Amino acid sequence: MKVIGRNVLDDFGQKHADITSQIGSWLCEVEDAQWQSPADLKRRYPHASILSENRVIFNLKGNRYRLEAKVSYVAKIIFLKRMGTHAEYSKWNL
Repeated sequence: MKVIGRNVLDDFGQKHADITSQIGSWLCEVEDAQWQSPADLKRRYPHASILSENRVIFNLKGNRYRLEAKVSYVAKIIFLKRMGTHAEYSKWNL
């Protein structure tokens, strides 16, 4: 998958140093992924939440952080929208 919006990860990692190594691992896995459907994504990330319009919420660092993304399975692109703590996520208007 091609990742668009890496600045979301960079900015968040600067504020929360405890997540930087997991962000790097997640990014490598996603770049290597060949997801063709939400089912493919769920096989690798069973705790991810699939929302309408191909939006996905990834749980990172034991559900401490959340990452919202939009996936284009046909174009093989994942658009990173925002990342936040669990408390911040509870205030997002999804």
